[in-house]
Amino acid sequence: MNGKFQGKVVLVTGGSRGIGKAIAERFYTEGATVAITYLNHFEDAKDLLRKYPEIMVEKCDVRVRTSVSHAVNSIVEKTKSLDLIINSAGVMITGKFTDFDEEVYRTTMDTNLKGIIYVVLETFPFLKRSKNAAIINIASNAGIGTAMPGTTLYAISKAGVIMLTKRLAYEFADDRIRVNAIAPGWVETDMTVQGKSQDEIDNIKRYFKSHSTTGRTGVVQDVASAAIYLASEESSFMNGQVLVIDGGRTDNLTHSI
Repeated sequence: MNGKFQGKVVLVTGGSRGIGKAIAERFYTEGATVAITYLNHFEDAKDLLRKYPEIMVEKCDVRVRTSVSHAVNSIVEKTKSLDLIINSAGVMITGKFTDFDEEVYRTTMDTNLKGIIYVVLETFPFLKRSKNAAIINIASNAGIGTAMPGTTLYAISKAGVIMLTKRLAYEFADDRIRVNAIAPGWVETDMTVQGKSQDEIDNIKRYFKSHSTTGRTGVVQDVASAAIYLASEESSFMNGQVLVIDGGRTDNLTHSI
């Protein structure tokens, strides 16, 4: 298969569904050798394999460094190299801040933030051997202040992802590893609609459409296209940046509701 990423090896964490799956599929169609990790959604991973048998799949809990190390080394044993890392594994557990739950806090921070730290630490020795290595972290516009009820802990974790992105871009400058982030707005995925009725989902869509200058909600392909750009030579002068993909949220553009 030919494409702009022919000869490149891409690891997408949380790649069995949602944004991660769309990114994995897009890189595959662009010629990359693709590996994904999953944790709880084996059936989704199998569905991806049925469509793209060449994609490598590893079970991995990004909250546990030994699990990350095992997955990364298993992939590199087959590919002999790594060039691009897309940190997409994440959780969003909603609830009122005043109903603070220690377990929810730990799960959110360990998955969304510490998970990226572990993945980066375990892949760094391989990335620094690549001539055009890049790390792309999936953050959220919640991490830059966009509000949605019940997402304070999620927003804090994603703000951490954004700052980690900037610091890693600085830390890895001598190794020529670019590090950027994507901050999507609301995108319909299994994670963002879980536990909601169709009426609730429709209301959410109406809300975000009315607060978007483009008049629509996001789809996973929007984020996948941004990942392709940030991983390509077209963005070679971008480092430590956050690419916001939210349809032009009016409250971000005007600081009003």
